[in-house]
Amino acid sequence: MASNIKETDTRTSYEVNFDGLVGPTHNYAGLSYGNVASQQHAHAHSNPKQAAKQGLQKMQTLSELGLMQGVLAPQERPDMATLRQLGFSGNDAQVLEKAYRESPALLAACYSASSMWTANAATVSPSADTVDGRVHFTPANLVNKFHRSIEHQVTGRILSRVFPDTAYFCHHSALPANEAWGDEGAANHTRLCADYGTPGLELFVYGRSAFDTRLPAPKHYPARQTLEASRAVARRHGLNEQRALFIAQNPAVIDQGVFHNDVIAVGNQNVLFYHQSAFLDTPVIVQRIRQAMPNTSLYFIEVSQEQVPVCDAIRSYLFNTQLVTLPLGHMALIAPLECAEVSSVKAYLDTLPYLNTPIKEVHYIDVKQSMQNGGGPACLRLRVALNNTELAATNSACLMNKTLFHRLNGWVEQHYRDRLNINDLRDPALLQESHAALDELTQILQLGAVYPFQR
Repeated sequence: MASNIKETDTRTSYEVNFDGLVGPTHNYAGLSYGNVASQQHAHAHSNPKQAAKQGLQKMQTLSELGLMQGVLAPQERPDMATLRQLGFSGNDAQVLEKAYRESPALLAACYSASSMWTANAATVSPSADTVDGRVHFTPANLVNKFHRSIEHQVTGRILSRVFPDTAYFCHHSALPANEAWGDEGAANHTRLCADYGTPGLELFVYGRSAFDTRLPAPKHYPARQTLEASRAVARRHGLNEQRALFIAQNPAVIDQGVFHNDVIAVGNQNVLFYHQSAFLDTPVIVQRIRQAMPNTSLYFIEVSQEQVPVCDAIRSYLFNTQLVTLPLGHMALIAPLECAEVSSVKAYLDTLPYLNTPIKEVHYIDVKQSMQNGGGPACLRLRVALNNTELAATNSACLMNKTLFHRLNGWVEQHYRDRLNINDLRDPALLQESHAALDELTQILQLGAVYPFQR
């Protein structure tokens, strides 16, 4: 397996970030109500080639920092099967033209490249937490948004090809496709632990209860994650009461545009970095975490409203940064360039490495194409904690190294357009270009026939 693990590396477990590769149909359709950036940039011109290369550069940057980095393939788009299921008939060109004329918003939804945000791909529980000692995956059903609700079957298929050995990996189907079981995956889930290979505490953050109407809920924007869905995932993964904590998100911040918990909080190992308004009852939550992890030295880094207003945190995606542990043992924050452009956020991050916490570095990266569509660095990655044996059982063709980085950049250069708008979605050539690109990608990543057009 070609990787960035050095011979002197003594680690026996790793957090591997699997980033979603931006698909060739990346466009700004403004499909995500409740996501401020998505709404603001609706119908602007996108640059799929630049978006994919920005994502690849982020992956390579983390790999060069000594972190294990993987890549997940995008969805097949446009989703012709869904268009036909909804009544559009004829050959591919006729289906696209009819959909464009009758329902351009529906066509845009079936073209969405939102699977790039793999924080929504699934919830993952490491083997150290689960009753059967395997890594468990549950693809998110994403029922709150139509354009994302059509992802989970292919997502599950891709994950099963990246993590194929059932001796080490357990793959579940998505929860029932109903709002009561609304599941947004790892965007509302994080894990605290002393070390990636030791038992930890999995934090499931929900926005509302489907069945208990006494619990608070937002009034303006939808709460996409339900308590019932979070509990169901924890049951499936075989987590006992000591391994899971269910936390209510503050409904007031959901109504300000915090559509997922990873827009307002991020955790890694023994650090929880969050805004004071993130949770419904923060002091109680902090106490419950301490009680659940009495033998772990924990750091709770709370950012006040005075230091960074919620609106600035949303605009910059301060908490949608990646909090990672470097090989030397201290932590770094991987932040979008926008964090350096918002004065309150930049002032806070300038001081963060000098506080008495494990976070000693801040790295700024350019993911503007993703940011304009509502997804920051943390949205682009699915965290999978693996020990050495599980890492060896992972599809090595999906692990980032210099060779794969350059090969994928060449693949993007060959297949991707540098400009796309809503009118281009009626072009049957875009479908053909996308199929050609994905067919080649499955060979590069050794995934086999994961897409409907290949089967």
